Amino acid sequence: MRRRLVPAALLLPFALLLTACGGNSSANTGTGTDGKGSLTLNVGDQKGGSEAILRAAGELKSLDYKIKWSTFTSGPPLLEAVNAKAVDIGGVGNTPPVFAAGAGSKITVVAAFHGTSKGDAILVPNNSKLTDPEQLKGKSVAVAQGSSANYQLVASLKAAGLSLSDVKVKYLQPADALAAFTSGKVDAWAVWDPYTSQILQGKQGRVLTTGEGITNGLTFQVAAPSALQDKKKAAAIKDYLDRLRRATAWVYNHQEEWAKVWAKDTGLPYEVALASVKRTNATRISVAVDKPLIASEQQIADAFTGLKLIPKKVDFADFVDTRYNGKLPASTTPARASQG
Repeated sequence: MRRRLVPAALLLPFALLLTACGGNSSANTGTGTDGKGSLTLNVGDQKGGSEAILRAAGELKSLDYKIKWSTFTSGPPLLEAVNAKAVDIGGVGNTPPVFAAGAGSKITVVAAFHGTSKGDAILVPNNSKLTDPEQLKGKSVAVAQGSSANYQLVASLKAAGLSLSDVKVKYLQPADALAAFTSGKVDAWAVWDPYTSQILQGKQGRVLTTGEGITNGLTFQVAAPSALQDKKKAAAIKDYLDRLRRATAWVYNHQEEWAKVWAKDTGLPYEVALASVKRTNATRISVAVDKPLIASEQQIADAFTGLKLIPKKVDFADFVDTRYNGKLPASTTPARASQG
């Protein structure tokens, strides 16, 4: 028997956990503490994010400092907490830092991970007559405003010789977009994993195009400048990033194990979690915060400035710190092969 899709209302809690998220989701903070010592590193997280992967990989053992976790529903409120110095460091996708920078927030990108963009997709219903992105002209497309999917839609349309004004954009948060998509109220949906996997596993849609070769596939760890100026906290951040990089590498060889942990932590069906892990999560590698990365993010910033979604010109180079690059490969290094 085919697994039925989880209702939209039930999908919302874990939809907003992803670093790809954007929009106006508010914080939903909770706390927990690991480690010991006099120093406390305040880490912002999203459900099923850094804490879960570090714990699954055994990287939260032997900490000589404390990690106090705060959980947020998405990237934007997490970065608001970084700006307010309530959080020292936290993980987000490729778009929230651009919007935070545009708002003049005090944030600094200190680490990056590069994965495939195959989970970032424009989906269409199974019975759709659309077979090419060029055919989206005049069609309605659901997308979360200000999210990475928003940029993927813009970039995919540009690649097809179209602009955002050529389609009827329906700015909907994920749960509402899912309902509109599955009920046939929109022609297409620009979204990210695990929604992509949810739709495909439920056989309620197919991929029209993905962000592969279109978007940069980057996710970030973003720190508060005040924490970086504190020598002890800066050292703790280095250790934290080293652990997170090892945990990210661990996922590739433990995909089923990680999918089980992720499913339990988020409420995702295991089959959907595993598909998302294979297509997206396991492809991520640690890369340097370098000039190509800055240039890629600058393109995103300029695109949203041009769309009047960011009020002023952003110089993304002003919001990065390369001190933790070490001998990491360039940000343009190919991601691990997707198994999705």
